[in-house]
Amino acid sequence: MIRSQWMINGRLAAKRAAALAAAIMLLPLAGCLYPDEYTPSNQVSAKEAVSAIQAAVDSYRKDTGLLPIENASEGTPLYEKFRLDFAKLKRMGYVTDIPKEAFESGGANQFLIIDEESDPKVKLLDLSVYQTIGTVQTKVNAYVLKHKGKQPVSDEKYPDFRAIDYKALGIDDPAIRSMYTGRVLELMIDPGSTVYADYGIDIVKALEKSAAKPSESDDLRSLLADESFYVPVKSPVYRLVGGEPQAFLK
Repeated sequence: MIRSQWMINGRLAAKRAAALAAAIMLLPLAGCLYPDEYTPSNQVSAKEAVSAIQAAVDSYRKDTGLLPIENASEGTPLYEKFRLDFAKLKRMGYVTDIPKEAFESGGANQFLIIDEESDPKVKLLDLSVYQTIGTVQTKVNAYVLKHKGKQPVSDEKYPDFRAIDYKALGIDDPAIRSMYTGRVLELMIDPGSTVYADYGIDIVKALEKSAAKPSESDDLRSLLADESFYVPVKSPVYRLVGGEPQAFLK
């Protein structure tokens, strides 16, 4: 029985690796990690906004020893946690206007601060991705409740994550585009029925272009955040397993 289960697990791992390799080969062979609409040439406004707010945050921190962030609960996910407090920056004269890219000005992004303890950086959370995944989460919650705990899932993506069965939910794949590679992000569900986006392929591309040599204990999502204006919305933790990124619950 143990040998049989070992063989099944081995086949699943091989299947995931093959699928990942095939998906990567389908990505555009460009010299940049990001799709055209997310490159600096087409995101000048966002780049300028992030740079300006970064300067304001740096000045605020130098003067006060604090960060202009809103309070967040311990359970808030890492890349949603420290939202920028524009009201405080504006009230204290560190900015005159809130960038049009910001949600507070009707924009499509939430400004965040990451690496708050070591090297605070201003980043963007794409609200369209966040809200779309939230809509799918609502559908999943309703399905699980109606079917007494049964999940709308199909194939295994990683040991603790399975792909969403959109047919069971009665909806189409939302076809969310990655802010890193432009590919369609696959969504997946953990044992607690929480919906996540799978950034595994994006991380593989980032690893190919990075000089960093992460250890098996490192959270690989930092590669995406460090090389872009954007944070990986609704993402699980990723670590290297056998040289490939694998999603973990924590």
